[in-house]
Amino acid sequence: MASELRFRSIWISDIHLGTSGCQANYLLDFLKHTESEQLYLVGDIIDGWAMKRSWYWQQSHNDVIQKILKKARKGTHVTYIPGNHDEGARQFLGLMFGDIRIEDEVIHNMADGKRFLVIHGDQFDGVIQCARWLATVGDRAYEMTLKLNHWFNRARARMGMGYWSLSQYLKHKDKTAVNFVSDFEEAVASEAKKRGLDGVICGHIHKAEMRDIDGIQYCNDGDWVESLTALVEMPSGELKIITWQKMYAEQTAELTALLAPNPSLLTPSIQQG
Repeated sequence: MASELRFRSIWISDIHLGTSGCQANYLLDFLKHTESEQLYLVGDIIDGWAMKRSWYWQQSHNDVIQKILKKARKGTHVTYIPGNHDEGARQFLGLMFGDIRIEDEVIHNMADGKRFLVIHGDQFDGVIQCARWLATVGDRAYEMTLKLNHWFNRARARMGMGYWSLSQYLKHKDKTAVNFVSDFEEAVASEAKKRGLDGVICGHIHKAEMRDIDGIQYCNDGDWVESLTALVEMPSGELKIITWQKMYAEQTAELTALLAPNPSLLTPSIQQG
């Protein structure tokens, strides 16, 4: 059996199962090699918007869902917080799907006592809330960029080069996109501050980030379309962003070093490695 990396909590979002841009194989690899007491699915897990336009569903997408359900059956506390692309699930808030609880938002208590709001974040996106048609147009343009990105990275792989995100590059170069991200981060952090919390964990904008905003620890777990990232809580309550662009065998040493202060959290085969 493959070795596992054990965390107190894991947050993942913006998987977009049902789209060609979804990096399901990387996510499945991540899920196979990590365990946690709590697993939060922070929205846009299945892309209902894209699936209304055209059907795209691979075996790897089934495998991701089955793996998450298996974790829940085996004792991982799995919480699903729907986003705008899977908003249909919001009609089931407060209910259980198998062993997975569906909530609009939750307050997570860290090991060090800090309290964090966990929410997808589309509630703080003015375009989504006030101009749904514009969000749909933007979503289609984004989908086209991802298709270009797919073929571009296939060419890079043939040349022995690593993954590179075209859409992330364009976002960083566009001043309007940069301002949108900044406004979003500040709005989400402000909501956590109003509630007297220590921080906020969200997704939605596909930009993994951890930073202090006016005394609030803002954390975004990124996505599994472009950045291939997750947010994890260490046993001490410390938060870290993990990038899974390289498969497990290539980054075991790096993650083992993160957990090295508490070797009991590693399976024997990793300790011996």
